[in-house]
Amino acid sequence: MKKILEFPFGNKQNRHDETLSFDNEIESIFDEDDDDYCEFDEFMEEFANAAQGIRMLALDVDGVLTDGTIYMGNDGELFKGFNAKDGMGISYAMRNGIEVCIITGRKSEIVRRRAAELGITCVLEGVRDKAAALEKIADSYRLDLEEIAYIGDDLNDLAPMNICGLSFAPADAADAVIDMCDFVLLNDGGKGAVREAVDLLLDAQGKLDSVIDSYINSGQGDRQ
Repeated sequence: MKKILEFPFGNKQNRHDETLSFDNEIESIFDEDDDDYCEFDEFMEEFANAAQGIRMLALDVDGVLTDGTIYMGNDGELFKGFNAKDGMGISYAMRNGIEVCIITGRKSEIVRRRAAELGITCVLEGVRDKAAALEKIADSYRLDLEEIAYIGDDLNDLAPMNICGLSFAPADAADAVIDMCDFVLLNDGGKGAVREAVDLLLDAQGKLDSVIDSYINSGQGDRQ
């Protein structure tokens, strides 16, 4: 699969600075020549094929579920900021056939509480080798690595991203992660990147419309 959705949107900094919506960006593609559009169309077809087989989404925490800021006091970490839209996406991902797992190098009661609030039962903390952790999770859930998608933002995420089926990076991820991942998201870490990835996966699997319809028809009780 072609690495990084960099064409035709320009480099990382341009994507991060521009305020165009995804729809406007798609529309701008039609101003390019036919070869450019065909390349984009081919990439999205490859992405959709890979996404259809995803059964688990593994997440880093700092810089993915949060904006990466670590608030420290005299007694340790004070708090983290999580995004409610990410939380909603995680909730309906798990309700629609995608398990969610957290793999983080830090240890945090705050993360455990947030995971419990969202119903995430797979939480690995203090992890030094995230690729080995991902392999252990795959074995535990009887999944192939190709059935797991991973979202990471920094160098310690490169190893699991290298072995998973589909890798995402927030728009503000480290350059090396941007260069290696399969799909660069339009949103920053802690600001909707996880929700964006969830929606992309469910859309590719033909489930997103039914998720939206379910909220139109009645409340689902999903946690944020």
